[in-house]
Amino acid sequence: MPTIKDVARKAGVSVGTVSRVLAKNETVKHPLKLRVQAAMEELDYKPNLAARALRTNSIDVIGLLVPDITNPFFAQLAKNIEMEAAKRGHSVMLANSHDDPETERLQLSALLDRAVCGIIVVATSDGSETKPTDVPIVSLDRRFGSYPLLATDHFDGSQKIADHLYSLGHRRIAYIAGPQTMEVARQRREGFVSRMEALSNAQDPIGLTVVEGQFDYDSGEEIGRSLLAGRPADKRPTAIAAASDQQAIGVLRSARDLKIAVPVELSVTGFDDITLASLVVPRLTTVRQPIESLAASAVSRIFKDDTTAADEAIAGEIVVRESTAPA
Repeated sequence: MPTIKDVARKAGVSVGTVSRVLAKNETVKHPLKLRVQAAMEELDYKPNLAARALRTNSIDVIGLLVPDITNPFFAQLAKNIEMEAAKRGHSVMLANSHDDPETERLQLSALLDRAVCGIIVVATSDGSETKPTDVPIVSLDRRFGSYPLLATDHFDGSQKIADHLYSLGHRRIAYIAGPQTMEVARQRREGFVSRMEALSNAQDPIGLTVVEGQFDYDSGEEIGRSLLAGRPADKRPTAIAAASDQQAIGVLRSARDLKIAVPVELSVTGFDDITLASLVVPRLTTVRQPIESLAASAVSRIFKDDTTAADEAIAGEIVVRESTAPA
């Protein structure tokens, strides 16, 4: 049975190069990789994965730590990360922090103990207490420690929503922000509010109300009801922009209960484009996060193990559906 040394000899490379090709390490130059792959095919070499895991103290598994897998956005993100990992012959080990910093710390430690080849973290905490490790860690969607951040351009996405509502003639607008302890929520709020302030002027003023809530259905419903209930049509907002699709769907629910027609009497927008956004009635206008690009870039960073990588913001896309109309 051929060994890794036989493959190295056949390809005219070092054993270390063969190991890096097997690990799908992108630092191996393409011509060398092709030579190694050709040698493995010619020798019918089958790597002993169990032995390699013991030798390198790592396994072909990527760790993924998210705040709450029941959140539809994180579920879609996890699915795409799993698909990207599978393209490289790796599987994904999923852990939840349940939005608790201490649980996050314990789960991160557990993933490191299992000798995963890298970890993608959607943070709950700021990660400031995380100890240095040789395992590549990617900070995704939310900043974690000193690891470079890979995320959607939340500021730009919120500005696109502001422009859309303004173009429809809405001038009495409410914005439901996410919890301002989170960088994502702050960026979305700053993008929307700054754009509305720039568009407003003395001849054509915009009345903007900002309310902070949680990124969930119940918060959206509760705040939506408070903004709409008991107010005559000429005093309530003609549009409500929510910082998440879950909040926006909660607003749709409150509007329905109050018999306020969407979008005839009220336009509603979200952010994320979770699967449910295209299934509710009316279908939700929102910002689509580039989940496929985020997943591909996150997995790629694990294999490149690039400690010099910079923060990267990927633009989202506004998806106009039936929940918005002219004021």
